[in-house]
Amino acid sequence: MVRPLHTGLPNRTLFRDRLDQAIAHAARSGNPFAVLACDLDRFKAVNDSFGHAAGDALLRVVADRMQGVIRPYDTVARLGGDEFAIVLTYLDAPCWAIRIAEQLIAVVSEPIDLDGQVVEVGVSIGLTLATEQNATADELFKRADIALYEAKAAGRNTYREFEIDAGVRIALRGQLGLDMKEAIRRGEFQLAYQPVVDAATGAVVSFEALMRWHHPTQGKISPGTFIPLAEETGLIVPLGVWALQEACREAIHWPAHIHVAVNVSAVQLRREGLEASVLSALASSGLPATRLKLEVTESVMMQDSDTVLACLHRLRSLGVLIALDDFGTGYSSLSYLRRFPFDKIKIDQAFVRDIADPDAAAIVRAVVGIGERLGMGIVAEGIETVEQLDLVRREGCTLVQGFLFSPPIPSHEARKYMAAAQGRAA
Repeated sequence: MVRPLHTGLPNRTLFRDRLDQAIAHAARSGNPFAVLACDLDRFKAVNDSFGHAAGDALLRVVADRMQGVIRPYDTVARLGGDEFAIVLTYLDAPCWAIRIAEQLIAVVSEPIDLDGQVVEVGVSIGLTLATEQNATADELFKRADIALYEAKAAGRNTYREFEIDAGVRIALRGQLGLDMKEAIRRGEFQLAYQPVVDAATGAVVSFEALMRWHHPTQGKISPGTFIPLAEETGLIVPLGVWALQEACREAIHWPAHIHVAVNVSAVQLRREGLEASVLSALASSGLPATRLKLEVTESVMMQDSDTVLACLHRLRSLGVLIALDDFGTGYSSLSYLRRFPFDKIKIDQAFVRDIADPDAAAIVRAVVGIGERLGMGIVAEGIETVEQLDLVRREGCTLVQGFLFSPPIPSHEARKYMAAAQGRAA
């Protein structure tokens, strides 16, 4: 028997009753109101990593924080799991709904202490304003749910307001998912390679393999569009297998001291088969495990840290190098450095972009010091100007990557780049 969780919030039935009341009141008064559909981000990771008791405690904290934001005459309800819904009544202006959504995101995102274990979750919010008098409860909640889907697609921990053409965008996104499945079958995806170079000599140390998709009718599809969609649909798994095979096949033709880096998503790490895919790619290409580097982001680590760490430890025992990408973008960066001995730390390009600022420079300097102490190499990403290069070198960065040296390029151009860089370094 499943033990019910008591958050002190109305349930789905009471929420529907409050929504019907809001509709009736708006029909009499003409005042607008809003409906918000909310899903927690990263809740499953906390629940799986620390147990259901911790998950229940987290839900109670989130419920209290939400109630602290809304007004006494509004309603926040828990619909089940990590789903919440809110009715905002008596709105003086539509912008008040947006302000409350922003406040909800801010308070939910604050760190939560669960018996000494600090965790972070976020919340994605879909918002719809009820301005017409003939809207039904089902229609309003459907609109909020569509807007919630848009918020999740935008990267989560944000809000989106319902737009008339949102349904069309979702349908197009669904079609793009079908097209992606066909693209994998037809071999439409390609890899582009961006060099990581020695900051002092310009010699190539490694290449990062990055996925590219040229759609037959839509042209180039941004990775920012197709990678999240691939993760949502699970297609990132076959795509990841292909990328590993292709990158290793290409890297075997490079000089023996140059590594190839392949990005790995949370979906790949959580599912069985990643280790087998790595072994298969290495065996079929003949590439030594020590020349393959897998890059994971901190957001990947946060989703299911125990499972992810166990998988990474097994891969590293094979000789594969592991890098932590986008370092410094989350609350728990330092804790992951204690729990896993990464071979490389890649400083997020946001710090490089602001490197002229003393605070950003101090952060870069501190990360370099941590890396040196822990025996981890440091890569500064997003170098675009000579000034940025000079400043990151001054802070101790020895490896750099960015458009100043080269954008991601096809494999044949990468080979030419290596030869030219070797000549310059000599």
